[in-house]
Amino acid sequence: MKFYTEYKWFHTKKRREYINITSDVEDVLAKSGIREGMILVSAMHITAGVYVNDAESGLIQDIDDWLEQLAPFKHDYRHHRTGEDNGDAHLKSLLIHHEVMVPVTNGKLDFGPWQQIYYAEFDGMRRKRLIIKVMGE
Repeated sequence: MKFYTEYKWFHTKKRREYINITSDVEDVLAKSGIREGMILVSAMHITAGVYVNDAESGLIQDIDDWLEQLAPFKHDYRHHRTGEDNGDAHLKSLLIHHEVMVPVTNGKLDFGPWQQIYYAEFDGMRRKRLIIKVMGE
């Protein structure tokens, strides 16, 4: 089995952003030369996430609204007693999760219809990274 790894850096302009990284992941897969296997895409920060869903702007806003309802920004999280102000970002990351695995078949991401990979930033405006690891033959 072969492995290939790349890191992608983000520095978002807003505190919360949803970035379609499908083409970045496809580029890494092509560079890897791996034709059959799996690709792991994982946020390396506890206030960000990675998910697979449709690349439709209304849905992206619905996801953001849903996350804000479940884990709203507020000032009274116990985590904020440490001097932080990102308690909601930690909770949103738990809901989205920090990584996805996508099958690789015949050198391509083996997606269903409409599936795309997104990096979800919940505590942005600073430098963060993501790992893309291809495993297979």
